[in-house]
Amino acid sequence: MAITPRDARYPFLAAARAAVTEAGVDLAELVATDEPAVDRGRERVERALLAGRVDSETPDQWRVEDELLSYPIARILVSLLDSPAAVEKYAAAEAKTAIERLQDDLENAGDELRSTPSAGIDRETLITELGLEGSIRPEREGATTTGDATAGDEPAWFHVGVGTYLELASGARGDGWRLVNRELSDGAVRVEREELFRLLRTAIRRRVAEGLPFDGLNEDEGIAAELEAELTDLRRLLSERTRVGEIDFVARELFPPCIENLLQKAEDGIELEGFEQFTLMAFLTGIGMDADEIVAFCAASSLEPEGIRYQTEYLKADRGTQYPPPSCETLSAYGICHNEDDHWKVAGHPLEYYQQQLETADDVVDWREQAADD
Repeated sequence: MAITPRDARYPFLAAARAAVTEAGVDLAELVATDEPAVDRGRERVERALLAGRVDSETPDQWRVEDELLSYPIARILVSLLDSPAAVEKYAAAEAKTAIERLQDDLENAGDELRSTPSAGIDRETLITELGLEGSIRPEREGATTTGDATAGDEPAWFHVGVGTYLELASGARGDGWRLVNRELSDGAVRVEREELFRLLRTAIRRRVAEGLPFDGLNEDEGIAAELEAELTDLRRLLSERTRVGEIDFVARELFPPCIENLLQKAEDGIELEGFEQFTLMAFLTGIGMDADEIVAFCAASSLEPEGIRYQTEYLKADRGTQYPPPSCETLSAYGICHNEDDHWKVAGHPLEYYQQQLETADDVVDWREQAADD
């Protein structure tokens, strides 16, 4: 069985797993010889932790085989991190990327100019793969596969069995997801297309998280020992905690230079890279802002409200997955922090710097008070 572009785009599918098995790949040998899939696997986990997605920032660099094999490597790395928060965030990132790819496939269905038609998947195939066939049906019967559907053919509404709905909507926030506020008929809940994507994302996240972390991995032996360099990098991202107390005050004039630079870049209409957006969102949540506040605060920028809400959802402490912004040293390695005004002498971490600025500043007003007055 040959490895296909579809396998690489949707590595959690049964066909992709079968392709890896059929290829007879020895993961231990692959790691020992430092094949490209190992570096892509590390990038996959890093992107999940920092950007909430797993697609590569340099997709042309990787072969189809590298992309597919990076998935089992990433699962091993996440298991070795021994962090429930890392598992949750990794699974969520795989699911987010998969749903975005599905939406792209449906939008481009029937496009004869598509360069790699075998890379696409249709909604019904995904639903069946997730064991949800019979529980989800379109309200308007019509073309539903990538072979004969177009974006205009996509139904606007779907019916989801009430049991499936309750299971997949259990973690959704907002009163609009409560069953009492839904249209229920013949044992099924009526949902919009975008809501269905949200439910499918939850199902994919659970599929990816199944079996994680792996049992029986000894950090000092075999494949785990060979991955020590990759694990060191990832653990550094997870361990950058600060000793600052709880901060709940927004004063932009006191922000560290690197954070102000990122804000100005976004306000100039420039799209932030994944690591840059993670840094900014982690800082803003770290100083006590919620998603609605950050959306308002960044309204005049290149940051999309949906992206802000998604990322902050997995940064807040009440989900057990809070990630602080990286240290100044790490930000320097990524070309974000340049030690402007020699501010490392004040503090070596954005939150520590900001807290010290707050403690020594006079007559500063919380941005939220100013926004309320306006």
